[in-house]
Amino acid sequence: MLIDSHCHLDFPELTSDESGVLARARTAGVGGMLTIGTRLDQFERVRAIAERHDNVWCSVGVHPHEAKEEGQRTPDRLIEAARHPKVVGIGETGLDFFYEHSPRAEQAESFRAHIAASRETGLPLIVHTRDADAETGDILEEEYAKGAFPGLIHCFSSGRAVAERALALGLYVSISGIVTFKAAEDLRTIVRDLPLDRLLVETDAPYLAPIPKRGKTNEPAYVAHTAAKVAELKGVSLADLEAATTDNFFRLFTKAERSRCA
Repeated sequence: MLIDSHCHLDFPELTSDESGVLARARTAGVGGMLTIGTRLDQFERVRAIAERHDNVWCSVGVHPHEAKEEGQRTPDRLIEAARHPKVVGIGETGLDFFYEHSPRAEQAESFRAHIAASRETGLPLIVHTRDADAETGDILEEEYAKGAFPGLIHCFSSGRAVAERALALGLYVSISGIVTFKAAEDLRTIVRDLPLDRLLVETDAPYLAPIPKRGKTNEPAYVAHTAAKVAELKGVSLADLEAATTDNFFRLFTKAERSRCA
């Protein structure tokens, strides 16, 4: 069984065929999935999808792109939303200095508020980082010094130092379809060295469809292709990779109930 640890089932590309998306995931051996919150003003529809399906959980958070409009200065609203039984994570949050849709200072402020919510609730922090390796590592370490929190780097495609700093804090690393891309040899080199007991797999659907589905709308079923590539890189069987990443998911997202998986 596989778990898609990060997808966006509320995005239009997937909501138009919700039942089909979930059915194809089940056929592909995906037993559960985590649909991610990116804006608080859209959180109710994210939560509603999780409520409709036993094997779907959700997170609550504000993507760094949205920090200018919705960035959180305190953890209060996140903590309140996290009381719902289907909310198992905080985020996605973090820093994106590639697009810079929001000012860097507002991204950082919101990032720290999400970390405070993770620390308070015990729910894992879901970290987005792009072109902000050093700054992301600095904030994680500064905040961890104030008190521990669980979490992961989602859609990992950064430099080796980000992974090493995250792992040193006890965080996990989630691998997306980028690992299958022809130009991603540097990423594959890093993945070969990452400990198997800290790895998760994800789609980030509807984006980043893996080879051989490049150019198509990504969906949770396609996490099987990413898992196959990671198993190859780690030199383990696909069955062992599936078991490890699924165990890792439930070890990290402790509020998610394994018994709900299809």
